Amino acid sequence: MSAIRVSGCIPLKGEISIQGSKNAALPMMAAALLHKGLTVLTNVPKIQDTACMMRILEALGCSCIRRGGSIVIDAGEIKSTQVPQEYVRSMRSSIILLGALLGRMGQGSCCYPGGCLIGARPIDLHLMALKKLGAVISEEDGIIEACAGAGGRLKGTEIIFSYPSVGATEQAVLAAVLAEGVTVIRGAAMEPEICQLCGFLNNMGAVICGAGTKTLMIQGVRSLKDSAFRVEGDRIVAGTYGAAVMAAGGDVTLKGVRPSALKLPLALIARSGGTVTVSESSGRLQATGIGSEEEGRIRIRNEGPAGPLTLKTGPYPEFPTDLQSPFMAFLAAGRGVSRIEERVFEGRFGTAGELEKMGALIRLEGKTAVIYGAGSLKGSAVKAADLRGGAALAVAALAAKGETVIGDCRHIERGYEDICRDLSALGARIQWIGE
Repeated sequence: MSAIRVSGCIPLKGEISIQGSKNAALPMMAAALLHKGLTVLTNVPKIQDTACMMRILEALGCSCIRRGGSIVIDAGEIKSTQVPQEYVRSMRSSIILLGALLGRMGQGSCCYPGGCLIGARPIDLHLMALKKLGAVISEEDGIIEACAGAGGRLKGTEIIFSYPSVGATEQAVLAAVLAEGVTVIRGAAMEPEICQLCGFLNNMGAVICGAGTKTLMIQGVRSLKDSAFRVEGDRIVAGTYGAAVMAAGGDVTLKGVRPSALKLPLALIARSGGTVTVSESSGRLQATGIGSEEEGRIRIRNEGPAGPLTLKTGPYPEFPTDLQSPFMAFLAAGRGVSRIEERVFEGRFGTAGELEKMGALIRLEGKTAVIYGAGSLKGSAVKAADLRGGAALAVAALAAKGETVIGDCRHIERGYEDICRDLSALGARIQWIGE
């Protein structure tokens, strides 16, 4: 098992490039199943989850070759429609392969998904969407079996989501691309990763309108074509490193991420005392402000303890639940009383107990965490319980006096290429160690 050692209280300085988006790359890799040919994805992060998705695709019959930051997928021949259980139980997002298999092969099966233990994440909306498209679904002993029904092809329909689930929206989109007729998805998720997926599919020859809105319209097509597509920078990784600057202080520039995708987190960083400047990809400064559509550079400066915030997590464009734990970490090391209401995953507050080992003062009141800024934290031995919680402990460790050892860091490796490499490049004393 791997662990991370951190010596805190060192301001961060410099600039780093942000890795490709995990949450965009995974559904794109799943979407490659829809095409009987070649798909090339560039700027794909080298993390455990993308490696796991490659193994799944290979088990289904695809050829997957990684060359640096690029992955070449040849889905010309599918040999199996059964997603291996060992992979589904370790990575929740693999459930969306069911929609891709139904669209391409007319059938598919998988077990109930696993992933991080951050609360109940039912797949009811996934199954509802597939049934609306004409899939016949049976469940037995934790295995989901699905087939397209008469004719072997799904049928376009209207799907209305009661909640804008990202995974269920991806599931419905993948299943509808090759379906017969028009599919309208109402109440769709509006996350930037959904926009990327739709752009990627349109590049392959799909016909999808409305990306970035609550209503998607998909005209089913008979087939797709070879394509190449670049994955955008990971807004959650960028937000995590922004939180790190707020915890440790310093002056850091993040490159290769679209500022508008982080509009609210950046606004909150500014409200907490940080200085945020957005610049174009060329490096030429534009008007200081939040919300530029330019993909390029975000500069964050912080000279003192962070001030208090009140925030609520929710579907995009609200505050992302994936950044709740890193923000809690820097607020715990800051000043004043902050409040965070978690409205997506109830288990996200699991990190609070580990932060308290570092001297944080946090009171949990149902779905709300009240954080009493301690001004500083102390080094301690802690354990990562999930992906974002593990990253949050690294953020907290940067603000802590003394040495912190974070155990069970396999979770962090699921979403961050090399958090130690990145933070070390900014001057942090952080390294991987054996456990």
